[in-house]
Amino acid sequence: MPESPASPESPTLSPAACAAVADGAQADSITALCDFVSRYRRLFVLTGAGVSTASGIPGYRDTNGDWMRAQPIQLQAFLGSEAARRRYWARSMVGWPVLSNAEPNAAHQALAALEATGCIARLVTQNVDGLHQRAGSADVIELHGSIDRVGCLACGAEHARTTIQHMLARDNPALVDAVAAPSADGDAHLEWHALDAFRVPTCPHCGGMLKPSVVFFGENVPRVRVEAATEALEAADAMLVVGSSLMVYSGYRFCVWAERAGLPIACVNLGRTRADALLALKVQAPCGEALTALAAHVATPFSYR
Repeated sequence: MPESPASPESPTLSPAACAAVADGAQADSITALCDFVSRYRRLFVLTGAGVSTASGIPGYRDTNGDWMRAQPIQLQAFLGSEAARRRYWARSMVGWPVLSNAEPNAAHQALAALEATGCIARLVTQNVDGLHQRAGSADVIELHGSIDRVGCLACGAEHARTTIQHMLARDNPALVDAVAAPSADGDAHLEWHALDAFRVPTCPHCGGMLKPSVVFFGENVPRVRVEAATEALEAADAMLVVGSSLMVYSGYRFCVWAERAGLPIACVNLGRTRADALLALKVQAPCGEALTALAAHVATPFSYR
């Protein structure tokens, strides 16, 4: 029996035609994002690792929201195990240069430009790389802290991460030129045969245990940061999520709270998010591309009444 011709209702598209359809849908969704911001002029913005991938800092998860690497170290493991601390600091020593040398990308710059117009009521980030501030964003809440600072758990002294890197290099010369795949928190995928010989840095002031000034897994976000972000959310007209799968509850909860308060939520993210069911708009496009178009659309500063 001869094969039936394809019906006009379900044509077979060439790869080029499929790409054109996808590009058209993406353009339409970016237009919808511009319309969204035109309606809601006081945005609570939450960013995640996807904002920084174009700066050469890899994200944590794939487009399905699954881990692309081993999960980051847990707080209790770091505090309770010398071996865990050696492993962490060895990996951090190798991974730190990627974060310290990273430059803001188009997404960071567009968010800074949007802040200058007045349409961002508050920018909250789950990232620890400091790139929002380096791009010019002035009013940033770093939910998970900043990787460029290190605190002493004994005396409370705070040290620049660059200072600790010099100590690490001095005490562990075998790893100075090591290369490994980095991650968004300054960690790196490193398997080193001489880990038992690694020297963990201690506080230059008192010799106490040092910990990066970031929130580890199993550690609570400081209440003052959550309260500041919550106040900003309550004062907003809408919420915009950028570059986050929202799989971690510390970020996802703001979507839950926004939905309960009746605030519409838009999201720019490549792939699935934990909050997909709560979104009024989802833009599956690179963060830089979508936000650059949005910043061009909202190019004129305005004031609130």
